Amino acid sequence: MLNESIKKLRKAHHLSQVELAKELSVSKQCVSNWENDNVQPSVEMLIKIAKFFNVSCDLLLGLETDNVINVNGLDETEITHIKLFISDLLRKK
Repeated sequence: MLNESIKKLRKAHHLSQVELAKELSVSKQCVSNWENDNVQPSVEMLIKIAKFFNVSCDLLLGLETDNVINVNGLDETEITHIKLFISDLLRKK
């Protein structure tokens, strides 16, 4: 699950394994090993990955079942706009 989460987030951010490795100060082989489920990142690295992608460790580990959007730092008007945008997207399905 963790390997899939890392790969999915990396691709969603249009990053290569080399680019993600550089951002996290690890080797490309490290990222490859995580994504291929050969090695698990340390707890410290898990936190670093979560912070980099602005997600929770629970989401990375597959413990969150709901999609969560972090709205910290946004005012009520901005949050309302996001809610309306999501509502519009859901109506299109």
